[in-house]
Amino acid sequence: MPSFDTVCEPNMVEVKNAVENAAKEIGTRFDFKGTSAAIEVKEKEITLYGDADFQLQQVMDILVGKLAKRSVDVRFLDAGDVQKVGGDKVKQVVKVRSGIESDAAKKIQKLIKESKLKVQASIQGDAVRVTGAKRDDLQAAMAIVRKEMADLPLSFSNFRD
Repeated sequence: MPSFDTVCEPNMVEVKNAVENAAKEIGTRFDFKGTSAAIEVKEKEITLYGDADFQLQQVMDILVGKLAKRSVDVRFLDAGDVQKVGGDKVKQVVKVRSGIESDAAKKIQKLIKESKLKVQASIQGDAVRVTGAKRDDLQAAMAIVRKEMADLPLSFSNFRD
């Protein structure tokens, strides 16, 4: 029986490369000389450092530009609050989303059920598996999920015929 998985997985290698490129640019830019502007990545968290909110926003803009160049969807980024570190320094933690949250998975499952297609959706951890008898029904389900869940950077993997 044909099936596919709906997943929300960023390419972490490309994310790390984009962060390294952004760090290199921050190190060479004239307007960042002598400031605490920096960027680093640990696991699935990117930490931005700066002297003020304005500088933090500039670092974020550089990061978004580098991610876009490397074809990484910026919808994976979940920016946290700006925190005071000490003195006049600030930092911001940006989480890289991975996996579909249970609320979104339930919404996808409900969406497929209401579409009246002859497919079934089941939640498998942080992915949603869709199975059906016909390949055309599965492709229609993909189109519906892409259209309705535009705020999530979903991809479809593990297509079995």
